[in-house]
Amino acid sequence: MHVKKGDKVQVISGKDKGKQGTILAAFPKKDRVLVEGVNVVKKHAKPSQENPQGGILNQEAAIHVSNVMPLDPKSGEPTRVGYEVRDGKKVRIAKKSGESLDK
Repeated sequence: MHVKKGDKVQVISGKDKGKQGTILAAFPKKDRVLVEGVNVVKKHAKPSQENPQGGILNQEAAIHVSNVMPLDPKSGEPTRVGYEVRDGKKVRIAKKSGESLDK
């Protein structure tokens, strides 16, 4: 996958197009990611130990990884991802600026 947990991304298609957020979780086997504040759905919850009241909760649903692009660390714009070997390690780089996306 071209994105990882903790990456800042922008949604490029769908009902939340243009929104930006941080990846909360990645599901590589399903090709989906959970982005903070994006694709918020209402979930009906029965009363439980953690939530004694129950009711309707707002929470993020996963979106397909092809609908998000990482943000360039230099300009803050969406960019494609390239890979390079630097110091013997494979790192992700932003195609727009050449900056590393890995910390």
